[in-house]
Amino acid sequence: MRLATVRTTDSTGATATVRIDSTGDGTSTGTVVPGYATVGDLLQEDAWKTIAADAGGDTVTVADQDLAPVVPAPKKIVCVGLNYANHIREMGRELPEYPTLFVKYPDALIGPFDQVEAPPYANSELDWEGELAVVIGRRARRVSEAEAEDYIAGYAVMNDYTMRDYQYRTLQWHQGKSFEKSAGFGPWLTTRDSFTFGGELATYLNGEKMQSTPTDDLVFSPTALIEYISHIYPLDPGDVIVTGTPGGVGHARKPQVYIGDGDTVTVSVDGLGSVSNTTVFG
Repeated sequence: MRLATVRTTDSTGATATVRIDSTGDGTSTGTVVPGYATVGDLLQEDAWKTIAADAGGDTVTVADQDLAPVVPAPKKIVCVGLNYANHIREMGRELPEYPTLFVKYPDALIGPFDQVEAPPYANSELDWEGELAVVIGRRARRVSEAEAEDYIAGYAVMNDYTMRDYQYRTLQWHQGKSFEKSAGFGPWLTTRDSFTFGGELATYLNGEKMQSTPTDDLVFSPTALIEYISHIYPLDPGDVIVTGTPGGVGHARKPQVYIGDGDTVTVSVDGLGSVSNTTVFG
């Protein structure tokens, strides 16, 4: 099952939760899940999956541009650095014993096909990072890895733009990873029973493939991450874990390659769909 947060056609900025029933080229059709403005709101219900499956609201046509961030305002967005072996090696580091964690704020999230507006003071070393995102479906506190699968609502795609000049100003990465309106998130939540690990995660710059890896090549799996993070603080329904990026980032290339004004970054994950964001220098 696929669930999306969709912008309505009125002028209020309202959204609705839609069960995506079929997809096409640039448009999808779905069924409104009445009473829930966002997928994040729906996930607060213990029976969210049954509610979505049984929903009988209006049938709607959804253009790509109608899609909002699938969970627009998660309580927590926990990002994992250095979690694909090939990326760790290209950055000249050893495989980690523990996950490297940092946070991103909801202000960074945009729709899966929205523009990224890069301010003039932070667009000289703009890099791509395609990532698999895990969405939590029930409160997880001190959960074991063996139990962690039951706490996953599903998966989505994250286009994690990174301002490398800001990232490397200090030893703390957060400042280069959470710029306002810099992370395309979606296109929808694919429930965990509808997704199989092992397919390709690929990132494209203007149609040229820059990153490629199987999704099951993580150093720390989603269940291992839930165990580790939930022993630090609880994870709540709608929270997001962004699991890391594979090798092929622009900063590690020789010569280095960065995103320019008008460039489009597309991230696709087999079984989850794609997000595609065009960059506009402000």
